[in-house]
Amino acid sequence: MTSLPQPADLTSLVLRTDFSDDAAWAVLKAAIDSRDASSATYVSDPMYAGTTVQELADMDAAASDDDKLTYLFLADVMTMTDDEHPLLAVDLYTEPGRTFRLPPRWYADVSANLTIANLDFDEFADASDESGTFRGLGGE
Repeated sequence: MTSLPQPADLTSLVLRTDFSDDAAWAVLKAAIDSRDASSATYVSDPMYAGTTVQELADMDAAASDDDKLTYLFLADVMTMTDDEHPLLAVDLYTEPGRTFRLPPRWYADVSANLTIANLDFDEFADASDESGTFRGLGGE
């Protein structure tokens, strides 16, 4: 498989891997954009359909240093089918393959902090609830 797409400057990659519901994809993007329309680079390319977290970690590991990502957000089957549309955040740097979920309402906060390295991936992952979902640093 090819290398991972690169997000635009100061944005985070939101990569669609489930193509079962175009309306759910539109709802997800609208939810993210309602908080901060300039923080996401959306990629909806069927070439990534069904791509697993391990495959993403492998693609990133094989990339040149200039093309490596530190994290990304997946719009996977659960994102498209769950009423809350939780994205899957994926660490590609410190613990490649480590994940946590986050509802779109938390996307802008997590994305901004990861983009500027104000907080690390593990800080969000460690603050996730027992279901593995991040709902704010105070557990809101």
